[in-house]
This record gives sequence, C-alpha cells and structure tokens, in this order.
Amino acid sequence: MRHELRPEDIEVFSEAITHFFNTCTGETANVRSAYLIEHGPAVLWNDFNGLIEISGAYTGSVCFSAPRALLSHVLLKMGESVFTDDRHADIVGEIANTLSGRARRHFGEGLSIAPPRLLNYGEQSLPNISGNLPYAIPLGWHGYEASLVVQLAPGP
Repeated sequence: MRHELRPEDIEVFSEAITHFFNTCTGETANVRSAYLIEHGPAVLWNDFNGLIEISGAYTGSVCFSAPRALLSHVLLKMGESVFTDDRHADIVGEIANTLSGRARRHFGEGLSIAPPRLLNYGEQSLPNISGNLPYAIPLGWHGYEASLVVQLAPGP
C-alpha cells in the first residue's frame, strides 16, 4: 500500500478540526501530530464513528471517531439538552461532514462527498476504500480523546 497525501493535505484536516471546535464550542481542541497507520487496518475504538465516503477527484473516506462523553459535551456547548444515541450519531456524522466539506475547498469541487453514515462499534476496523494507508489525526478536548482517520487517493 502507498500513501500519497502531502503534509499540507493533512494540515487541512487538522485546521478543520480546530475550526470546528472553535466555532461550535468556543474552545480549542488540542490537535496533535498526524501519523500514518502502517500496520493493519485503522481500528475504531470509540463509541461513535461517523464515516464519510469520498469519490471523484479523490477516492477514500474520512471518519471521525469519538467517545459518547465528548459528543455529549459538544452538544451541551452547542445549547442542546437531548443526549440520546440518535443525537450522538447525528453530531458525529455532522462533525465528519463538516471536516469533509472543508477538505473539498482544498482538494477541489471534483470531490463528491456521500452523506455520513454511522459505523457500529462492532465494526472494529475502517474499510479501506482508497487502497492507501490511512492517517490518524488524534485530538484532545476537555480530557476526552478522539481521532480523525483520513484515507484518500487520487481518483481514477
């Protein structure tokens, strides 16, 4: 397998995470250095995993993986008072979609972004759509740990 994303491509996603948390919560997330997942599939270890499949000029996926407590805290900061599984699933998908949308500005309008879908906790690994090695971008916020997993390759 290969990896074709450049450091500036990965930086787009790191900046998108920072922008999302600043805008929606008024607080900054601690986005750490991205790393390449070289051995085995990307494992999803959190309660909620929002997957966006991407096609067109690039093929692959973006997945935001977060624990229930982080999502509850985000919902609270956004003024929500309902903390059901459905609401958590909605917000993890919304975050993944927002991050993908910002990526479209960088990679171009030829990027087609599918609606978010929730991966069940039982789906232990992220499907590899692109054929490329995935990058993980870990983040911390209010003591919670989450991650964004990005797998993209130039399309056909």
